[in-house]
Amino acid sequence: MSVIIILLVASITVAALFLVAFLWNVKTGQYDDEISPAIRMLFDDIYVCPKGDCAEQTKKIAAIKKQIGNKKTKNNNDSVNKD
Repeated sequence: MSVIIILLVASITVAALFLVAFLWNVKTGQYDDEISPAIRMLFDDIYVCPKGDCAEQTKKIAAIKKQIGNKKTKNNNDSVNKD
């Protein structure tokens, strides 16, 4: 019976440590960047700019997003026309 209590305390401690680590990562901005990981996966030549120096990169990302949006729209229109 005492083993169950020890395992319960150990598992709650580990869960609490993971919760603290997650909250710390959220607070420090680890999950703030929502756009560049998806774009970085598709295009190897894009440089992710440091904070405060993103004017040119923002234009490139906007152009890529526009191209991707146009491709999605074209593919949606093609699938509608096939029916």
